[in-house]
Amino acid sequence: MTTVHADIRRERLKPQTHLNEPQGNIKKQTAIDAVLKATQLCEQVQAEMVPTDAIQKTDRSPVTVADFGAQALICKAIGDTFPNNIIVAEENAQALKENASLLERVTDYVNRFCDDAPLSAETVCEWINKGGGEVGPSFWTLDPIDGTKGFLRRDQYAIALAYIVDGVVQLGVLGCPNLPYRLDATEPERGCLFVAIRGEGTHLYTKTGELLEQVHVSEAAHRFAESFESTHGDSDAHSKIANALGIIEPPAQIDSQAKYGIVSRGEASLYIRLPNPAYPDYRECIWDHAAGAIVVEEAGGTVTDANGAPLNFLTGKRMHENRGIVATNGKLHQHVLKAVAKL
Repeated sequence: MTTVHADIRRERLKPQTHLNEPQGNIKKQTAIDAVLKATQLCEQVQAEMVPTDAIQKTDRSPVTVADFGAQALICKAIGDTFPNNIIVAEENAQALKENASLLERVTDYVNRFCDDAPLSAETVCEWINKGGGEVGPSFWTLDPIDGTKGFLRRDQYAIALAYIVDGVVQLGVLGCPNLPYRLDATEPERGCLFVAIRGEGTHLYTKTGELLEQVHVSEAAHRFAESFESTHGDSDAHSKIANALGIIEPPAQIDSQAKYGIVSRGEASLYIRLPNPAYPDYRECIWDHAAGAIVVEEAGGTVTDANGAPLNFLTGKRMHENRGIVATNGKLHQHVLKAVAKL
């Protein structure tokens, strides 16, 4: 393992706040409203889903009617309010244009949640393709459904939207429709929205937009979080790191950036994502971590790559200069990095 970049990490985690611009509050409310509406669409798709609502992309990962519909709604909302803003999103409409029945389904769902209805399929595709921007000095990044496999299992998934300025995430909205208010509750209410603004903390809302509380990481060393899908990380290495820290509880194995959410509210001390040994050169996509990272940081935690370097959101759609992810309560961070370096 390479040397921990502790000094670089400290410097990047104290950035200048850019969201306190005249349109900062408008950006926040636009993002919240868009993610809440996309959440409603996703829940309706999940309730009515048929087998043909999911297809396989060229990288063999699944994409669903809900992925396309959520991206259309969020890109439209941003485009209407901030027509010159760049959006870098995961999906594009090419596969839809080649699948008439799927496009019809997506168009139907978007029409249900859009004040401009009735919409044409062409318009829906245009909205989706607004997410085809490139990384620049300021931009939004969107994963309309992070954890699509979890969505298909009717388990955890997230709608992740972040606004980035000069490579630093300034706003993150993380919608987790199936996440309980508390993981350990006997009969938990479900549906959480995490909203983080640089310098203003992380707040937890219900899926209807009601503020619940400001959340904070826990200083205790207890349960860690990792991906539900074993191919998404190095579970053996994660367990060794947890053992080195004295964490004996079984991991919370959860799809999507919901893992960042449970770290932010103190239900896990750390989230580790080291590359699967079968894919040592894998590099993470920016939309898979931007919103989650600020949610943890503004709750008092720390997020870097596995070498201690800050996450670099300016190298394109993938973080080519970063290897793996380590998100902690802050207190444990250097201990985790030292354990990683010894592997």
